[in-house]
Amino acid sequence: MSPSPETGEPDVDDRGVGGMEVALVTGMSGAGRSTAARALEDLGWFVIDNLLPSLIPDSVATLAAGGQIDRLAVVVDVRGGRFFDDVSQALNRLREHDVSVRIVFLEASDESLVRRFESSRRPHPLQQGERLIDGLRRERAALGSLRGDADLVIDTTALNVHDLRRKIDAAFGDTDDIALRATVMSFGFKYGLPVDSDMVLDVRFLPNPHWVDALRDHTGLQAEVSDYVLEQPDARSFLDMASQLVDMMAAGYLREGKRYVTIAVGCTGGKHRSVAMAENLSSRLVKHGVETLVVHRDLGRE
Repeated sequence: MSPSPETGEPDVDDRGVGGMEVALVTGMSGAGRSTAARALEDLGWFVIDNLLPSLIPDSVATLAAGGQIDRLAVVVDVRGGRFFDDVSQALNRLREHDVSVRIVFLEASDESLVRRFESSRRPHPLQQGERLIDGLRRERAALGSLRGDADLVIDTTALNVHDLRRKIDAAFGDTDDIALRATVMSFGFKYGLPVDSDMVLDVRFLPNPHWVDALRDHTGLQAEVSDYVLEQPDARSFLDMASQLVDMMAAGYLREGKRYVTIAVGCTGGKHRSVAMAENLSSRLVKHGVETLVVHRDLGRE
């Protein structure tokens, strides 16, 4: 192998890197990049944290030359200067030489990120002596194009560290015995659409238990509300069709290399109908061989 003129290490333009898999882990500061990286490390990936994007191709070539590492996860953030241009150029070089590249983008709401930074008492890396929200705004602007190119966007607003690890496991773990993995997420339309949803199901056509005095203070996790929702005309037919739709799409997702899907089920406030329907849809998908994680994004917000 000829050495790279910049580093003296084998250059990516030399052959031998085609069998490598690279996962680029990026996204908003405070959204869970470190947790995602640790999950990948536990799955057997070699992880490099906070690597300058311009150094990624040389790092891949060096590891490939050793012959013992074929899966590399690189965690990058916006502190490295010309962020998007450098990342784009680095990934294009890898793809030109048949390196499998996936971009994982970690996202969260500004409100959630502010709470996390305040609890850790750390400044935002782009805050520059101004308000925390100013740093978040700069970061979102810098990451906008890369987010659009991401293969997997994970919104961690309503996730704990265990939920995030399960999502990474679902996307990168051994899936020989599972056709597709899914997160079924209930949400309230009045709080906005989940940013990482692949499919959105609107169950606001069902009567709202909020207007039933005996059910108003309960949630879709309780039998009284779940029974009320499922006894409504077309509720069970809707679930049948939704599960059939996932079955129909599963083969296409897998063919395109997408092993993980987020199905968002929404009602007005994310308390009654969407919760009950998400729980029942998850049960149906499990029976069809789809491993599922259920998340109730807005439960408890009212």
